[in-house]
Amino acid sequence: MDALPPLMKGVVLTGHGGPEKLVWREDLPVPQPKPGEALIRVHAAGMNNTDINTRLGWYAEEVSGATGEDVEVTEAAAGGWAGALPFPLVQGGDLCGTVVALGEGVDEGWLGKRVTAPLVMPRPTAENPFGMECIGSERDGAFAQFCALPVSDLYDVGASPLSDIEIAAIPCAFGTAAALLKRAGVAAGKRVLITGASGGVGMAAVQLAHLQGAHVTGLTSASKAEAVRAAGASEILLREETPPRDAFDCVADVVGGAGFGALIDALRPGGTYAVSGAIAGPIVQMDLRKIYLKDLNLAGSTYQPAEVFAGLIDLVNSGRLRPLVSKTYPLQQIHSAQDDFQSKRFPGKLVLIPPQEVSE
Repeated sequence: MDALPPLMKGVVLTGHGGPEKLVWREDLPVPQPKPGEALIRVHAAGMNNTDINTRLGWYAEEVSGATGEDVEVTEAAAGGWAGALPFPLVQGGDLCGTVVALGEGVDEGWLGKRVTAPLVMPRPTAENPFGMECIGSERDGAFAQFCALPVSDLYDVGASPLSDIEIAAIPCAFGTAAALLKRAGVAAGKRVLITGASGGVGMAAVQLAHLQGAHVTGLTSASKAEAVRAAGASEILLREETPPRDAFDCVADVVGGAGFGALIDALRPGGTYAVSGAIAGPIVQMDLRKIYLKDLNLAGSTYQPAEVFAGLIDLVNSGRLRPLVSKTYPLQQIHSAQDDFQSKRFPGKLVLIPPQEVSE
């Protein structure tokens, strides 16, 4: 391997707020891998709702509006997934790259491997079996030329026919979707309604549920209906339509907001509602009688068991998954990329490309 440069280029989040809080830098120290870690040269980094939510501080409890809306939180607010964030922070939880250096105690066989990692790295304990650490939140992520991660969280994707860009679209969207479908009880023959079906997580959920043999209905806009059908949806419901009552075994929701009540109505007795996002707003109204009189199950989903992501990597390496990437951007254009992301004009994923040249 070539000698590593002392400095790298990347984007740092300097605090909660608007796009101006994302600052392009060309003098960031290259991370030094600690014992058990590997240094990854980042080839591509996917972009997600959580990047914008984290920038805004949307995870703070005092925030009640939809994602992407301007909010006011203090710099010390619990605006990250697990509380206050360590600013300055390199965001970016999706990555594909090559291992270029190793920390103490790491097998040299990792050098040169093409790898990815889950956004949500499981850290279960006896006290908290759902403990986790998130890339780009509790630790620096992939919106830079290099990223250091524990080897125990890396997955070899060298055998995959997917491009680096496509693999960088997998971790957050497909990891979230796989865990969400598991919590929703999706299986072959089940009828599942998936909200936000044209977005990164929603479209991933459509693909995965279809692969599992479920009958998939995607809730989306008319302009993106064909893309959702192509991903595996048997039926389409438009956003302005009310889902039919008592029609679904499972609901996989990433939207929340005012449509929540209709999703509960759409479940058959004994059905399961699972949620892993609230892009239309986290505060909802619920008639508890509909929950207990229909014996419904409600489940939240953030934690991703290691076996869930390992199963995804098997699909990635076998070529059975192919995410839709609508557009790529140089990392320097992160402001434009986030504007496009928030416009919801593009189905699937948007991916950022860090500079591939390094300074000596």
